[in-house]
Amino acid sequence: MSKVFTITEGLENMGALRTGGQGSVYKGRRYGPIITAVKLLPTPIHTESTDDKNFRNFQNEVEKLKKVNEEPNPNVVKILNSGITESGSFPFIEMEYIDGPDLEDLLKPPHEAIFNIKEIIKLADQLANALSHCHKVSVKHGDIKSNNVKFNVHTGNYVLLDFGLSAMSDDQRRTSIRHAGAIEFMAPEQNEGLMYFQTDVYSYGIILYELIAGQVPFPLKDNGETARTAVMLAHMESEVPDVMELRRKNLPESWSEEQKEMQMQVPAWLLQIVAKCLQKDVSNRYANGIELQEALMQGSIGAISPTHPDESWNTEVLLKENERLQGLVLYYQENENKQPAQVINNAPVDNKAVRMSKPIFVLFMILLCGFTVFSAVVMDKFGGRIYHGVVNRLFKSSKKQTDSAANNKAILPEKKDSVTQEPKANDFRDESNIPPEVDSTADSILRNIQRAKQQKQDTQFYRDSVKRADTSNLNF
Repeated sequence: MSKVFTITEGLENMGALRTGGQGSVYKGRRYGPIITAVKLLPTPIHTESTDDKNFRNFQNEVEKLKKVNEEPNPNVVKILNSGITESGSFPFIEMEYIDGPDLEDLLKPPHEAIFNIKEIIKLADQLANALSHCHKVSVKHGDIKSNNVKFNVHTGNYVLLDFGLSAMSDDQRRTSIRHAGAIEFMAPEQNEGLMYFQTDVYSYGIILYELIAGQVPFPLKDNGETARTAVMLAHMESEVPDVMELRRKNLPESWSEEQKEMQMQVPAWLLQIVAKCLQKDVSNRYANGIELQEALMQGSIGAISPTHPDESWNTEVLLKENERLQGLVLYYQENENKQPAQVINNAPVDNKAVRMSKPIFVLFMILLCGFTVFSAVVMDKFGGRIYHGVVNRLFKSSKKQTDSAANNKAILPEKKDSVTQEPKANDFRDESNIPPEVDSTADSILRNIQRAKQQKQDTQFYRDSVKRADTSNLNF
C-alpha cells in the first residue's frame, strides 16, 4: 500500500482505519510485526514550541493520558507514543492495536440487534472498570460511543479506545462536538462544550441502553444540522423511552418463545443504574466511574446474596420463578405416586414379594397395634378366669372320671350277672355354663359324699358278711 503521508520516523502508515470530523485513525507498523493504531487530531500544530497554545494544550493532555497506563488495565487501550506528524503537522496519539470488532459492528447483521443479558452484564462491568480506572487519574474520555469500545478477540475483553477528545482544548472540543461528534451518545452539557466525569457516566448509560433496547434512546435520522439539533434537544428536554418496551419490539425472530421470555427478565438493579446514568441534571448522576463501579458491584451482589438482598428486584421475575418451582414440585409428586417401588443398591427383584402402597401399610400397622393393645387389656382383666377354666376342662375332668372309676370298683362287688341299669336323668349335667369356681366346689362336695358313702358301704359289707358266715365248723 502506498504511503499517504509520513507519520514519524520508524512508524509506517498502512492506511486509514476510520476517518471523521474529530480526527482519523490509521493503522501503523513499527519495524517488524508490531501493529499499532494512530489517532490523528484535526487541528494542525505548525510549531512544536510552548509558545504555541495548541501545542501546549496537546502536551498537557498527553501527559494526563500517560497516567492511564502507569497501572495496566485490561479494559483500557495502551497509549504507546505521541507527537507531531512529519508532514501536515498533525498531532497524533499512537495506541495499542486491538484486533476485533467494535460494538457498532456487533449490533449489525449478521449479529443480533440486541445483546443477551449475560453479555450486557459482562460489558457493563468491564466498561465501568475502564471508566473507574481513567477517573482515578483524573482523565475524562469525553467520546464514549459504540465504535470506541472494541471486543478483543484474543483476550475476550471489551476495551475502551480513542482518547482523542481528552487531548483537545475546550475550544477545539466544542467545535469538534458541534460539527462531527456522535451526537446520539453525548450528554446535554456537551452541547456547550463542557465535559465532566458525569459526562462519561451519561455516555456509559447510552451504551447500556443501546445493548438492552437494540437502539439508542434518540436515534439520528441523518447527519444534517436540523437532525443533529433535534437529537441534542431531545437529550436536554425529552423523557427517555421505555427501554424494556423497545427490547420486546427488537427481540430476534430466530429466538424461541422460551428464550424470548427469559431474555426479557433484565435485572431491576441494572435498569436502575441505566436510569440514573441518563439523568438530565449532572448532579443526579453517579459522580464518576468509581461510584458507578461500586453501584454496579452492590447491585450484582444484592441480587445473589441472602444477607444483602436487593429489595428492588423485579417482582415479575420472582413470581414467574415461584410458579415454575411450584410446577416442578407437583410434577415430581405425581411421578412419584405413579412409579413403582424402586430397588435399592441394585438388589435382585423378588417377583413373589408382595408390594404394598404406603397408605395401606400405615393402616395395617395401626390395626396391628390396636389389636395388640386390645389383647393386652383383655388378658389383664380376664386372664385368670380364662386360665382356670381351661385347666379345669383339660385336667380335672379326666381326674374326676378316674376317681369315680376307682371308687366304683372298690365299692361294687364283682357280679357276673349284674343287671344293667338305665341311667337316670339326674346323672347327666350340663356343664357348659358352669363357672370354673362352681365346678371346682361341686367336685369337692361330690368327692366327700362318695368318700362317706364308701366308708358306710365298707362297714355294712363287713357286718353282713359276718352274719352270713357259716360258723358251725369252726373249732376254738
